Amino acid sequence: MTSSPPSAVARNRVSLRRPLLALTVGFAAFAMNGASALAYEALLAEPPVAAASSQASRITSPREAFGHEVGADYHLVNYSQWEAYLKTLAGQSDRMKLVEIGKSSEGRTQYIAIVSTPQNLANLDRYQEIARRLAKAEGVSEAEARAMSAEGKAVVWIDGGLHSTETVPPQALIAAVHEWLTAEDPEALRVLNDAIILFAPLNPDGMELVSNWYMRNEDPLKREFASIPVLYQKYVGHDNNRDYYLSAMAETTNVNRQFFREWFPQIIYNHHQTAPAGTVVFMPPFRDPFNYNYDPLVMGTLSEVGAAMHSRLIEEGKPGSTMRSGASYSTWNNGMERSITYFHNAVGLLTEITGHPTPSQISLIPQNQLARNDLPMPVAPQTWHFAQSIEYSQSINRAVLNYASRNKDRLLFNIWRMGQNAIDKGNTDTWRVTPTGIEALQAAAGENVRRVDPALYNSILRDPARRDPRGYVIPADQADLPNAVAFLNSLIKTGVDVDRATQAFTVSGKTYPAGSYVVKTAQAYRPHVLDMFEPQDHPHDLQYPGGPPKLPYDATGYTLALQMGVQFDRVLDGFEAPTERVADVMAPPPGRIEGSGRAGWLIDHAPINGYILSNRLLKAGVPVFWQEGETRAGRATLAPGALWIPASDAARSIVEASVRDLGLNAHAAARVPGGDRIALKPVRVGLVDRYGGSMASGWTRWMLEQFEYPFEVVYPQRLDAGDLAKDFDVLVFASDMIPTDLSAAAQRDQPDPASIPAEYRGWLGNITTEKTVPQIDAFVRAGGSVITIGSAHRLAAAMGAQVEDVLRTDDGKPLASTDFFIPGAILKTEVDNRQPLAFGAPAQMNVFFNRNAGFRHAGEGAPIARYPEQVAVASGWAIGPQKLSGSDAVLDLPHGDGRVIVLGPDVVNRAQARSSVRLLFNALFYGPAVSAEE
Repeated sequence: MTSSPPSAVARNRVSLRRPLLALTVGFAAFAMNGASALAYEALLAEPPVAAASSQASRITSPREAFGHEVGADYHLVNYSQWEAYLKTLAGQSDRMKLVEIGKSSEGRTQYIAIVSTPQNLANLDRYQEIARRLAKAEGVSEAEARAMSAEGKAVVWIDGGLHSTETVPPQALIAAVHEWLTAEDPEALRVLNDAIILFAPLNPDGMELVSNWYMRNEDPLKREFASIPVLYQKYVGHDNNRDYYLSAMAETTNVNRQFFREWFPQIIYNHHQTAPAGTVVFMPPFRDPFNYNYDPLVMGTLSEVGAAMHSRLIEEGKPGSTMRSGASYSTWNNGMERSITYFHNAVGLLTEITGHPTPSQISLIPQNQLARNDLPMPVAPQTWHFAQSIEYSQSINRAVLNYASRNKDRLLFNIWRMGQNAIDKGNTDTWRVTPTGIEALQAAAGENVRRVDPALYNSILRDPARRDPRGYVIPADQADLPNAVAFLNSLIKTGVDVDRATQAFTVSGKTYPAGSYVVKTAQAYRPHVLDMFEPQDHPHDLQYPGGPPKLPYDATGYTLALQMGVQFDRVLDGFEAPTERVADVMAPPPGRIEGSGRAGWLIDHAPINGYILSNRLLKAGVPVFWQEGETRAGRATLAPGALWIPASDAARSIVEASVRDLGLNAHAAARVPGGDRIALKPVRVGLVDRYGGSMASGWTRWMLEQFEYPFEVVYPQRLDAGDLAKDFDVLVFASDMIPTDLSAAAQRDQPDPASIPAEYRGWLGNITTEKTVPQIDAFVRAGGSVITIGSAHRLAAAMGAQVEDVLRTDDGKPLASTDFFIPGAILKTEVDNRQPLAFGAPAQMNVFFNRNAGFRHAGEGAPIARYPEQVAVASGWAIGPQKLSGSDAVLDLPHGDGRVIVLGPDVVNRAQARSSVRLLFNALFYGPAVSAEE
């Protein structure tokens, strides 16, 4: 059926369509606990119209605030207006408390609007404490949990605007806050009494950017935001929804604190768009695969809420909702806002809705006109107005909140139950059943798969060696303790309990020094702990037996401890240690200066914070060198690459501050060390980007800033202009910067320069074979350095480097996915850490591989890292990994008087790959230093 634009977006009544009741009841077996119960409620109670009018009359409406209704075609509200409106509402309504939760990357204030009854708001501290105790579960008996569940209030988080070009969610959030401050219907009053709603604008910077860009044209028909010049989050754009377990961005950290350290909501609803073609909205439940770490009760509850959401739309005659097979969204990866909640025993909801401030079209997709379980009520093709999407969003909010109200006690008790389950599992022997275990079981069963010996269950799936760890110990004496602390800070930001040893202790025959860290699995967030330490064992997920793989929604292997190169020990038996709880994120423990020599300082190359020290020294004009061979430092022998810093007053102050603040250890040497060394020089780095912004370049930019590298962002027009050595020593190309086809004819369309402000016109252009590559080639041949990351290796071939991609057929085509497919996994490499590019790296290093390449090369150039003959997948899913056998992962290729350094894997990977990012950091110094020597 065709839906007409609504005359009013916020409606405090339900449109009950009786012919659909039978379908609704069949769709949601628990109907009287869910959305359909409100129809019965509405028949029994007359809405208090006078009270509603009184309440609404003192609350400023969106039309009064902005001059138009929220959802009016061709209009977007920006964040400055939204912030002012929030403050106005907070001053007018006794149902709302406005709370600052931190600053955005560009310095704007992030808020949550806490909405409930005045009585609930007066007792927020008590309800917040109940939510915390139930979520953490520790020390709470079942009887106490039931009592607190009855006393407490459901906490429901509803947000919008994470992806700012998805304009429905942030605008719908404005309408939602106004609706829940003014609604007086029976359902709303019950919800407000039973629940505390946390409304959260997620991306202030992006909302300001996109709304202003859209509204800059006076002619409504010319309004668009497809041509915005930068990413809608300062650094990472769309990848702000891949940052939730690392928690690198300021906005993510602010939100995670509310989720897992302040408010502990039982339901977290993350509004997104856009819908699959021929539908209006995708909603839960999601397709497989199922992650094997979280509690199954999470998925059971998620299905209940999803059914309530679909039922609500069907009851109100709103067609076009799809689920599961309707889109590719799964529950495997931990990095998204709604998915990290599953690993914290909360229900994470994602909806993807259609809509645009410029009227759009619901397309005609023939198969989506046939009703099925995953699309029960198809929508007709039609012109679609912004307000329709806002109204759908409001209905879905109502479904979620009504479910939370009807099931308040269950939600509160079950988050305790899941937390207690996790604690109990962490205190006993447990086994997760994963695909590898099933494969071992099938192999042991042989051909008789229908009558498998039950004894194999215990001998295979309950093999003592396969037990889940009781905890992890992170030794304080590892080579890079500050890096381990950075990893632990990511855990702490996501609510994980981390303990520090107050004295030395012994576990399983191994003694650990005081200051070592312990992360036990006997805690409520055990699923998240396991997911961050243990390899992801992704199923072999094919479209059909023997067929091509199903594309996963995101990375299949992402174990953060492995990507960051943290040294830790898995402890399979119960253990105790003398520890104290770490209260908050930590600075690295101060290092120390050993020895009393006055010639200078030697510092191991392994700690990643050494790059910060090097940049501070070079900025101050202080000499710093890399020792090419092993170097004695007192009683220790430092591996190749040790930093040598000759003594001076300027050097002393920087070294002492870095030892104190960066956790570095230094040896004060009595004499200048022998052996060859490489003199570092201040480097002029050009980080290549493009109009509209590259996420991979943005992540690289953020990492360069964290480690204090000086750099300039460079656009294709500057590359095309040539004479690059005048401004740069090294150019960096991130993994998504070089397309498969570099010809000018194949490049992406860009806006007409006259249609954008003059300040952005210099950013236009593309990297092309015809104009750009010759200038880059000339730059390198004259002594410059080019660094390519991941798939940007294509540039090396375009420049004529003798590099062969082993994952190509003889005619240059990529291997079929049935032969080779690694869609985001962690692989092991063998590293020659005697080479300057690999100084400080372990001999075996994990790298993130995401549709990248392996190489064979002819001529000069040293292989730095390679895939072993027996390729090993450390975490995730791979088809045909042996195609990489013995191939090079990293190359150092002389090119004229300069160098092309090819970093084959994604050595940055969303700032998670801190183990391999040192290859980039070394390359930034190494190429210019060697060029200067020559």
